[in-house]
Amino acid sequence: MGESKQMYINGEWVSAESGETLAVINPATCEQVGTVSFGDAREAKKAIDAAHEAFQSWSRLTARERSKYLSTLAELVRKNRDELAGLISAEMGKPLGEAKGEVLGAADNFVWYSEEAKRVYGETIPSSVANKRIMVLRQPVGVVGAITPWNFPINMVVRKIAPALAAGCTVVLKPAESTPLTAVRLFELIEQAGFPKGVVNLVVGNAESVGGEFLDNPKLSKIAFTGSTRVGKLLMEGAAKQVKRVSMELGGHAPFIVFADADLDAAVKGLFESKFRNSGQMCICTNRLYVHEEVADAFTEKLVERLKRAKVGDGREKETEIGPLVNERALNKVLEHIEDARDKGAHVVFGGNRMTEGDYAKGFFCEPTVISNVTTDMKITYEETFGPVVPIVRFTDEAEVVRQANDTRYGLAAYVYTRDNQRCFRMAEELEYGIVGINDGSPTQTQAPFGGFKESGIGREGGRFGMDEYLETKFVSFGL
Repeated sequence: MGESKQMYINGEWVSAESGETLAVINPATCEQVGTVSFGDAREAKKAIDAAHEAFQSWSRLTARERSKYLSTLAELVRKNRDELAGLISAEMGKPLGEAKGEVLGAADNFVWYSEEAKRVYGETIPSSVANKRIMVLRQPVGVVGAITPWNFPINMVVRKIAPALAAGCTVVLKPAESTPLTAVRLFELIEQAGFPKGVVNLVVGNAESVGGEFLDNPKLSKIAFTGSTRVGKLLMEGAAKQVKRVSMELGGHAPFIVFADADLDAAVKGLFESKFRNSGQMCICTNRLYVHEEVADAFTEKLVERLKRAKVGDGREKETEIGPLVNERALNKVLEHIEDARDKGAHVVFGGNRMTEGDYAKGFFCEPTVISNVTTDMKITYEETFGPVVPIVRFTDEAEVVRQANDTRYGLAAYVYTRDNQRCFRMAEELEYGIVGINDGSPTQTQAPFGGFKESGIGREGGRFGMDEYLETKFVSFGL
């Protein structure tokens, strides 16, 4: 596989002091697609020191100067779209078309925050005392430790580092162990864009060791994390010891509600986008499908017809629509949820098995699956499955389906299909979720806020809301 890829600390490519390396495996074929140097707290400390030093000058640059760096980087990401998409697909199995869309989304984030950097506005407030004046400043938080997941290997990185850099923060990134190659290539582009040394640093390493340094090191001011609710809680608990700022995008368990008056073809298309994109490995993907009993049979029939046409395979093959699960553990969890539902009386309408014929035997493939006769004691109705499985629950009453949809500790995304305008507004207001797609199976845009209620997270990414997470508010009182 050639030489191991290195980490990027203080403007230099370095190997781990331990000498350890990490093999990167393609989940469609189980072949090794790369090797990276694998660090620990020692590299994290060096990176934090470098970021802390660089913060002094980076935070004092004009917004226009920081904007130029981000604009240059956006263009480089765009130019290298195909290569980056190929790395994403090789590392975690995503179909190339989706991967290219992810890369363009990352470039769009850099463009957006290159513009938003120039709009960090303060304000003046009328004083209630004649000889005083009130000014409010927005200033960067400081050094940010960003921890990102494997399911969007570039977009999750960029959604953190772009607003942080625009705000004037410096960054240490720890990408997911499954998908470091995309991050390494992005940092090669960061170097090419000419960012000053220490402003952005890359540490690939042991999660516990690197995360521990993030929590314990007083030079690091904030942790930005996307991942499981379980790990998010541990990070929040650790961050409390130094009252570090945190922003967390955590787990989800999204309901998808189809009313009797819905456009069923549009609803099937929206569900396919929401559930089967990225093989169901998205925090905002559908977990529970509620269909009104009047249209349940017709909707199920249309959904199964669509899944029969869906091409499952290696993400690097042009016709693939659904790729593999990221690893064997992820596949086994999906199969366990299916088996648990079967054992408790569910009916598998379509799919339900690991794919083992021919080339499928080499990777971690699960048939796209539809399950009916679902009850609330089944794991699939309350645990995040993170796979291409749809459990169908029939309903009759609007108020009851809203109650069921809200009956979860998660509150990230929810979806509703209906042609009743009044119901659209009721659903938008009554569903306890940070993101609600009304007749929209893919409710994400760069300029919109992304984040959840309840145990799905704290803070928002995207748009001007994303900038707020990296800025402190300072009140200055002038006596005259």
